Amino acid sequence: MSLPFDLSSPGFSLYSIPAAWFCAFYPNTLRFLIIDKTVGYDNTNPRDNLAKTRGNDKFKPSVVEKIHRMEGAHQNGNEAFPLWAAAIITGNLVGLDHRTLNICSIAYIGLRLLYNYVYISHNSFLKGWPRSVVFFTGLSIPLWLLVQSARKSM
Repeated sequence: MSLPFDLSSPGFSLYSIPAAWFCAFYPNTLRFLIIDKTVGYDNTNPRDNLAKTRGNDKFKPSVVEKIHRMEGAHQNGNEAFPLWAAAIITGNLVGLDHRTLNICSIAYIGLRLLYNYVYISHNSFLKGWPRSVVFFTGLSIPLWLLVQSARKSM
């Protein structure tokens, strides 16, 4: 199987920055769509919409829990995004190998998508462990890139 691009292409990894932002944002969009369809979305006070779901008879308890997991996935993506952007920008600035940056970018975005899926879909204590494993695996990539960037710049 061949990729539609060369893994050693310079700058490809920079596309992972908007991709990582998208990974953080789409759970929020899914949450919005469910709330809007069920009770209507209040765009005047958008941060209050999540509170309208708990104890509301129009939502099944399982849907309420899923909506709250979507919010958690969204918040986690927002928290992880700056580290990723810093790692990719730094790696490109110091001249890390493009192939390495591109492979790390693909792996990171794949892990963020998997993380969102596991976070939103799995609703039990034991199923939360895979989410943590995926999170820490993904977290290791930007940390490793930052260490490699620091080593290269010395």
